[in-house]
Amino acid sequence: MSTLYLLDTNVLVALLRGHGAAARPRLREAEGRVAVSTVSEMELEYGVERSQDPARNRQAVDELLSLVDVLPFDSLAAMHAGRVRAVLAARGTPVGPYDALLAGHARSLGLVLVTNDVREFSRVPGLEVEDWLADATHGP
Repeated sequence: MSTLYLLDTNVLVALLRGHGAAARPRLREAEGRVAVSTVSEMELEYGVERSQDPARNRQAVDELLSLVDVLPFDSLAAMHAGRVRAVLAARGTPVGPYDALLAGHARSLGLVLVTNDVREFSRVPGLEVEDWLADATHGP
């Protein structure tokens, strides 16, 4: 089975702002194997609602999300997220709640999390992380 990828919100925002050129070849290579969590969808929705031009940003978000699978955050993802947050807090290296949700979601499904915050997510046990914004030379 081919590797499946979950895009972190920061990668989605970079793509929306036109700063994701390094990731575009990787996205094309991984077509059909890229997903977004409903957690990231919520974060994008918040950004749209708080923006200066909600109509334009709504269209951009809708277009981007139409290109990927949007995966619902479920009970298994919640269990993994809770464990991730607890383990990192116990180590004295806590992670924010949304990052815990995304890490738990990716881990629960065995997905590679694509983020440009590798330092934060590399601390999560059992989570594979790639940074497509920094390195466009390694194909999926």
